[in-house]
Amino acid sequence: MTIPEPLFQTIQRAEDAIARLGDTIYQEPETGFKETRTARRVLDAFASLPLSRQVCADIPGIKLTLDTGRPGPAIALVGELDAVICPNHPDADPETGAVHACGHNVQIAALYGAALGLLAPGVVETLCGKIHFMAVPAEEFIELPYRKQLIGQGVLHFLGGKAELIQRGWFDDVDLCLMVHVMPAGAAKIAFQSFNGCLVKRVRFIGRAAHAGAAPQDGINALYAAHTALAAMNGIRETFPDADCVRVHPIITKGGDVLNVIPDDVRLETFVRGKTLPAIRQASFRFDRAMAGGALAMGATVTIEELPGAFPFFNDPGLVATAKQALTGLLSVQDVADIGHTTASTDAGDLVSLMPVMQPLIGCIAGGLHDASYRLADRQLAYVTAPQMLAGTAALLLADQAAAAWHIVQSYRPVFPTKDAYLRQLRSMTRTRIFPDYAGQDWPFCDKS
Repeated sequence: MTIPEPLFQTIQRAEDAIARLGDTIYQEPETGFKETRTARRVLDAFASLPLSRQVCADIPGIKLTLDTGRPGPAIALVGELDAVICPNHPDADPETGAVHACGHNVQIAALYGAALGLLAPGVVETLCGKIHFMAVPAEEFIELPYRKQLIGQGVLHFLGGKAELIQRGWFDDVDLCLMVHVMPAGAAKIAFQSFNGCLVKRVRFIGRAAHAGAAPQDGINALYAAHTALAAMNGIRETFPDADCVRVHPIITKGGDVLNVIPDDVRLETFVRGKTLPAIRQASFRFDRAMAGGALAMGATVTIEELPGAFPFFNDPGLVATAKQALTGLLSVQDVADIGHTTASTDAGDLVSLMPVMQPLIGCIAGGLHDASYRLADRQLAYVTAPQMLAGTAALLLADQAAAAWHIVQSYRPVFPTKDAYLRQLRSMTRTRIFPDYAGQDWPFCDKS
């Protein structure tokens, strides 16, 4: 099957409108579960399109559906609403420090452009099934205390946007998922790459306050306990197998209160990342042991709260092959590449645990992701080629009675057989432990489970 020419032509002609949406969202960055203005921008952009609409009532989240009227699988084209915090970026919001140095504004623009292409004259008539255009919140795992507060209030069940929407049933009628993400420009214009998964750790060292100058012997220095624990963690780093791609990168979020008092309450947060779930579990155990060792050395107590972050991500080979077919005539073969693995993480891995997903990387930026050098460098690639690829891939999957889509769905072996199994695993990954636990719990030196 060939892609109907009006699909690509419509997107090309709509470049200004697509870019305008992407640029407008860039100028109004909002962080996870706060993306109310961004969600309104998306609804306004899609308002004139003949799509059914579902909107989250209490968090940002939008699902717009194109039903071909013919039986077939459902594909979700997904874009993320949130920005990251990078106060030093020249375009950062002066009050919040938020900026789209993650490129999620490009995702939303590509989502809109793909919808225009798939609604072009003569396209829908060639397709079977449904296409959902979904704008989802909170991919970036930041501002954890705020999200924990929302969980405490009963607004959220999980820290990440996709886990939350999976729990709410928003992906119950989705069989395959298509996404894009930006990357720094390089040899390839479009690249396919796998991602680490991660756990979230929140650690609190409790010591005993005392006068820092007159009576330090009466105190237990929680900051020194944290320092000793981090030194132990740093000593472990080189012992992780390279193939596991482990990354641990803590920040201290509270280091003390006043200079003349021994710190008695010190807190840090980190991700524990790895290529596979066993690698993450092993690194998590060794991290906990280092934290417990630092507390033991100083006579402090440490509380370790563990929260689910994201599952490992990999692109489905069938979807990658279809996307490469869609790019024929748009880019040369040399412009499209498979580039292995990255140690970053994305909660798109949660979708991978349930269904086939692809997230090609679009080499349209200069500088680095999440830092002050980030900027959009190739607007044609971001605002025309990316939506053309998304729409073209969806069209190929749902053509010919959706034969390609059905083959991919039926061949896929998910990590979890059902959504309930996924949610049970997610909930089991939430736990809090105290070392030493004077109620009788052992220190974590031997048990590697």
